[in-house]
Amino acid sequence: MLRLVRQCSIPLLALTVILVATAPSLPSFIRRATAQSQSSRVSSPHLALHDERTSPSDLELGGDLAGMPRPSTRYITRDQLLSLPQVSHAVTNDANFTGPVQISGVSLEELIRDLAGRPASDLAVAICDDGYHAHYPQAYVNAHDPLLVLKVDGQPPSRWPKAAEGGHDMGPFLISQPTFTPSFKIFAHADEPQIPWGVVRIEFRDEKTVFTAIAPRGRDANDKLVQAGFRIAQQNCFRCHNLDKEGGTKAGHPWIVLAAWATGSPEYFAAYVRNPQSKNPQAQMPGNPGYDDQTIAALTAYFQTFSASPQSGEKP
Repeated sequence: MLRLVRQCSIPLLALTVILVATAPSLPSFIRRATAQSQSSRVSSPHLALHDERTSPSDLELGGDLAGMPRPSTRYITRDQLLSLPQVSHAVTNDANFTGPVQISGVSLEELIRDLAGRPASDLAVAICDDGYHAHYPQAYVNAHDPLLVLKVDGQPPSRWPKAAEGGHDMGPFLISQPTFTPSFKIFAHADEPQIPWGVVRIEFRDEKTVFTAIAPRGRDANDKLVQAGFRIAQQNCFRCHNLDKEGGTKAGHPWIVLAAWATGSPEYFAAYVRNPQSKNPQAQMPGNPGYDDQTIAALTAYFQTFSASPQSGEKP
């Protein structure tokens, strides 16, 4: 490779541009290397964050931002995001779309590297306008190359297709990735794609701090079944249910309520996890009908560590 570069009359910078242009067909480690080379040429004004929103299309940023006190809130414009190295993928198995689409935007890896205060330990949290949270720990970013989408089939958010489920507008931002292949499986729960739409804010947070907030408690915290439930809840339940200031709020049922259900009425808890509408016809939560008894047992054991008694403000 070095011999080729030395003998070739194409300047190294031009060669880098060619590599980035053909990136969708290259292995991920080469895409990352070329994107890093491109990002080193992005001048600091492109990343100058704003104290206030300048347009409805601005992306709100928060948490641990580079060079700022923690926590902070700033804004970055769509044009600034478009000035960063752009990645493009043909996507065929994103459930938000009814068919194949071409997406382009900025990789979360790029955003974490350029904007997070501690890129080596921070995760990204995508927060949607309905209170849904999607968490992107380092392991997920490395395995799946998630992308903050700026264009779908070359079009801005106003011309994006509606969400396949519910027909909602998916802007101002969404997150997707190339063809998704699960990287782990725990009982009947396989690694799931984190593909939120309606994203309005991205926070950079210390990964350990965020997940420690929902770590199991008490004498059974290290039990293998409890730890399995913890890992499942971390990816699944945490998106819509919160524990204090951590986690999503879309469901309206905080962590302590789930703990009370798991402790006071395990049968109700199991039925709700598998088919929420069977217990509450107004529930928006998608069911998990594929969860077998062992998976349900792991979640039940995990949530029981948060509740010493079946008392709570809500009852099944």
